[in-house]
Amino acid sequence: MNPDATLISDTKNTWCPGCGNFSIQHAFKNVIEEFEKEGIPREKFVLVSGIGCHAKIVDYFRLNSFYSLHGRTIPVATGIKMANPELKVICFAGDGDLYAEGLDHLIHAAKRNIDITVICHNNRVYGLTTGQYTPTSPYGYRGRSTPEGIHEYPLNIIEMVLGSGATFVARAYSRNIPLLKRIMHDAISHPGFAHIDVLQICATFFNVTSFYDEHVYETSEVNVTQFEMACRTGQQWNYSDPGPIPLGIFYKTIRSSLPEKREQKKVDRMKSIQDILTGHS
Repeated sequence: MNPDATLISDTKNTWCPGCGNFSIQHAFKNVIEEFEKEGIPREKFVLVSGIGCHAKIVDYFRLNSFYSLHGRTIPVATGIKMANPELKVICFAGDGDLYAEGLDHLIHAAKRNIDITVICHNNRVYGLTTGQYTPTSPYGYRGRSTPEGIHEYPLNIIEMVLGSGATFVARAYSRNIPLLKRIMHDAISHPGFAHIDVLQICATFFNVTSFYDEHVYETSEVNVTQFEMACRTGQQWNYSDPGPIPLGIFYKTIRSSLPEKREQKKVDRMKSIQDILTGHS
């Protein structure tokens, strides 16, 4: 791949004007360029997307990528990482894609601490299929499939991924690009399972820009290694309450990841075989 070539492809962009995906794309482009300056070539990155408006992002980058089935970004990314631990594998998924069809994969990948980064484009609505509700839609949301409003409360994804064992948990906002870039860079650099819940608006079916602008705030991040503090921060907002809505890195810790354990077992196995062959006990 030509290192001088632009990261943005020539593919026609079909996102709606005002979509939060543009900000996520812009931030991620800058992050990849930062990694290149740090000596990590773009060939080391692999993008995996699901099905939904978010998935088009892989078309718009000149990077190695894989389109997966709906909700199946994580198992594909896990396979890629296990096959080549040297790669930096990033999942792009939507809230319907990841928190509905793909929720079981999210939980188990966090539990295994697989060394991948999951970036959720969370607009709290199925945008590509014209406005149905998702697991993070607020109570009472009126959509194409729920004209009288939904009568269930949203999942608190931050609590869920923390409870599942994720070693990096964060929330960003598509209108705060400096924070989004920093969190993306830190998440991709993190040696373990990293999850970023990116709040974005769907300009067509669920435009809550003014609500987010009024209620979001950046956390201090001075206690990111304290699990109990992360849980309390994650409980401040459950996608339905008025707010406040904390942004930033909520939790960050180091624990052996699945590829590391696999490599260590391989080393131990080879040593045992060598001891047997050489007669050492």
